[in-house]
Amino acid sequence: MSIVAAGASIARWAWSFDVGSDGVLLLRLSGDWLMDAHLPRRAAIERELRARPTARVLAFDTRGVEDWDSGFVVFVRQALDVGRGLQLGADLSGLPAGVRKLLDLAAAVPERETVRGARPAPLLARLGTAAVRAAGRAREMVTFLGEAWLALGRFVSRRARFRRADLFVTIQEAGPEALGIVSLISFLVGLILAYVGAVQLRRFGAEIYVADLVGIAMARQMGAMMTGIIMAGRTGAAYAAQLGTMRVNEEIDAVQTMGMSPVEFLVLPRMLGLIVMMPLLTVYADLVGILGGAVVGTGMLKVGFLPYWHRTWVAVDLADFAVGLISASVFGVLVAIAGCLRGMQSGRSSSAVGLAATSAVVTGIIFIVIADAILTVIYDAVGF
Repeated sequence: MSIVAAGASIARWAWSFDVGSDGVLLLRLSGDWLMDAHLPRRAAIERELRARPTARVLAFDTRGVEDWDSGFVVFVRQALDVGRGLQLGADLSGLPAGVRKLLDLAAAVPERETVRGARPAPLLARLGTAAVRAAGRAREMVTFLGEAWLALGRFVSRRARFRRADLFVTIQEAGPEALGIVSLISFLVGLILAYVGAVQLRRFGAEIYVADLVGIAMARQMGAMMTGIIMAGRTGAAYAAQLGTMRVNEEIDAVQTMGMSPVEFLVLPRMLGLIVMMPLLTVYADLVGILGGAVVGTGMLKVGFLPYWHRTWVAVDLADFAVGLISASVFGVLVAIAGCLRGMQSGRSSSAVGLAATSAVVTGIIFIVIADAILTVIYDAVGF
């Protein structure tokens, strides 16, 4: 018995079915089996195979095939899947060698279980899984903090093993190279603070006190916080991406194989560079922010330049700058820890590196906001 079918518009492919007495269903193929030739759909394949209930084995004869591409591989795979569903065996010896290799490669990779096909776990199981995962993350964080503290101790005692050139490179990246973005953000923050204060203070004829508002806000809070957020998005993410890429390239494993601590050799220079540069960047951000407020005060509010600077000098004292520097030092430690921690926790794929960088930014900003709230309460409690 033989049935012949051809393409819809141009007869570029043809197939026929012959069932032998031994139950072998021979599928003869000829012509050009290309993706754009309207190849048979799965429904047509299933209809033809079901019409031959005496078949036991599906075989192929492709001696008449002149040209083929991935569309032919898809057709063969669909025919095999339909035949498997009808309890038919498969004989692939008649297929081209290239098709057999592609089919073997497709079969070697298991199909991923999708969300659509998976049953959602019970609520209690999801809560338990989340709790176990959170406990594991907390344990990793505590372990990392302990290793970082030991590395700092070895650095103080001059026993830390890392390249001094790496330390200078991280200082350069976290300091001078960040001046541009810190200058822009700090200047605009000072500008915004002055505008916000001017809207209310000019109602009372107290425009001169814009200098107090901008100076104190920048010195005590905004300078350190904005610098910390900038460094979390810039340097913290860079640390996570660098260490995550080292994890993918097995460079961290190589450091461990040589008997050195990855935290001491890779993390310590990055932490020291950011911890050293954060207070300096904060002082610079304070001054630029005050300059931005002065532009509004002397330009829009028509306050004289010398009176504005004199009012700033009177309102802002060293204690305000000390508060900002203490906060900046804490923020530097937290941003370095967040970036390096997420980088060391990164998986071994390119997508995992991106997730580590994103997580480092989010973690660093959360740490900064929480620490700033705690420090504000402490400053108020001690009257600082």
